[in-house]
Amino acid sequence: MVGARSICPTLVYEDAKAAIGTLKDAFGFTEVMVYEGEDGSVLHAELAHGDGVVMLSSRTNEGVFGRAMAGGGPTGVYVRVEDVDAHHARAVERGVEILMPPTDQDYGARDYMARDPEGNVWSFGTHAPGTAD
Repeated sequence: MVGARSICPTLVYEDAKAAIGTLKDAFGFTEVMVYEGEDGSVLHAELAHGDGVVMLSSRTNEGVFGRAMAGGGPTGVYVRVEDVDAHHARAVERGVEILMPPTDQDYGARDYMARDPEGNVWSFGTHAPGTAD
């Protein structure tokens, strides 16, 4: 990873350690850092995929962010991948809930949608946000 990202999705999980496992094992993310509290909760984690990063933590009602996210529902995140079908096959092999199989879109991209164990929707595809496909 080179340079800082200007936008990083941030998600909260009841079981952040399990979420990290799913993101790494089923979706191919790489662990950048994980900071745990004394109680074993995840205070802050960063996982990379390509040139993007997602941050996550254990759900808590502490602090401004924790209180703001306390009632937050599922989040949707889009991740660009080179080989949609291979990525989809990896997720299927690991038992991830697939919402939409690899599909060619009218705007020229190919993507699929999956749901993680806590309800967040992850889309993986060839679209490069901010550019023409």
